[in-house]
Amino acid sequence: MTTIAFIRHGETDWNIERRAQGCMDIPLNEQGIKQARALAERLRAEKWDAIYASPLSRAFKTAEAIQELTGLDIVPDDRLREISFGDTEGTTEAERLERWGEDWVKLELGRESNELADLRWQEVLQEIVQKHEDQKVLIVTHGALLVRIYKSLLQDKTDKWYGLNNTSLSIFKRQDQKWSCELFNCQKHLEVAKTN
Repeated sequence: MTTIAFIRHGETDWNIERRAQGCMDIPLNEQGIKQARALAERLRAEKWDAIYASPLSRAFKTAEAIQELTGLDIVPDDRLREISFGDTEGTTEAERLERWGEDWVKLELGRESNELADLRWQEVLQEIVQKHEDQKVLIVTHGALLVRIYKSLLQDKTDKWYGLNNTSLSIFKRQDQKWSCELFNCQKHLEVAKTN
């Protein structure tokens, strides 16, 4: 059995402003750094074997906070980067409506297709599972990509948005070629941090 903990990166200013980040390299803000440290404190008490991360700084810096307390080496992998949102990167919903109208979501606008995003995360996840059989692996990545991953692993055919939290932890286990979800979108480390 292989255990994978998927982690969404810490908060950025663009998360607060609800701007599409995509492949733009937006750094963690002060709150995001605190969130990453709280998550690292939580994971320090557990046994993990490896960390893989998107090379975009908001994810990589979140992984570095974990590395500092666990001593694990980070393996950066570009296939774990966020889905590219093309021309919409850097914009809010109001700006997209003003620029491209109500049907902007139906326009291509240079965005990466779901199919291409799925191909790359499936490829890297398969490699990780093969390399780390019977181990526990942390993967630090991005919200939109995680939604694609979760929909697939949970075999969820709906179009609902999961509303993933910053530094949320979701734990999946793979056994006998099947995935099961043990923990989803958990931020209890932030509650612990508030009380300390």
